Amino acid sequence: MNADRITSPQNLRVKEVVRLRDHRGRDERGRIVIDGRREVLRAVEAGVEIAELYYCPSLLGADDEERVLAPARGRQIELVEVTEPVFAKMSYGDRAEGLLAVAGRPMRALDGLRLGSRPLIAVVEGVEKPGNLGAILRSADAAGVDAVIAADPAADIYGPNAIRASLGTVFTVPLVEAPAEETSLWLDRRGLSIVAACPAGGQVYTEVDMTGPTAVVLGSEAHGLTTAWQQPCIVQAVVPMRGRADSLNLSITAALFFYEALRQRGGGSSVAPRVAGVSR
Repeated sequence: MNADRITSPQNLRVKEVVRLRDHRGRDERGRIVIDGRREVLRAVEAGVEIAELYYCPSLLGADDEERVLAPARGRQIELVEVTEPVFAKMSYGDRAEGLLAVAGRPMRALDGLRLGSRPLIAVVEGVEKPGNLGAILRSADAAGVDAVIAADPAADIYGPNAIRASLGTVFTVPLVEAPAEETSLWLDRRGLSIVAACPAGGQVYTEVDMTGPTAVVLGSEAHGLTTAWQQPCIVQAVVPMRGRADSLNLSITAALFFYEALRQRGGGSSVAPRVAGVSR
């Protein structure tokens, strides 16, 4: 399904897209904006409910027609062609890749998660920085984490910064937003062992058994974990620090725990792993 070509940055539809950069605009419309080739592709592949897909032909990559636009046409997504000045007004930051989507905000609930017999869950409580959340999602995707729960997040988990920092894995990793207390009870009812990353933890994280159903809980860098995660049955685990700093960046700590769990589980798959690259 195609729409008329938009040539004016003052077009009303363009202004509506720009409003979605703001948290209030996203809340009012219940929609999000997805900016970038990789991010849009992963949203399309994940079946995200995309309402409009804006594209600028002069900025598209060689395979964007086949990999993104053709599947979008097959799903009856409205395609809107725009000029470079129009795309520059709509796009977020300084990366103009010629693809931008407006989508319904994904709504997942805890009880909607489908877990296997030995899940690995990440819980991120009170995350304040979208960049941290995005980086955690990338590590979760890479390490095969089954789901990420954002407990009482201070950041918008579907804001443009989080989407971009995640490189689109915000759509490929099951992500749920829920209160911390509800999350703790949900994990307990499902029999998961809970391991809380804590600078004052009594056990080194590499010595914690994460081979069974496990939830790794991480707190905000500013405030740490709340009392919801200080129960006697919860293991308080620490990453050893040899220097003057008393803690690591939240996303680095998350990656250490995820990959330790993966190591303990024997790598998680007989399939040859992908070689990690460096993103710019």
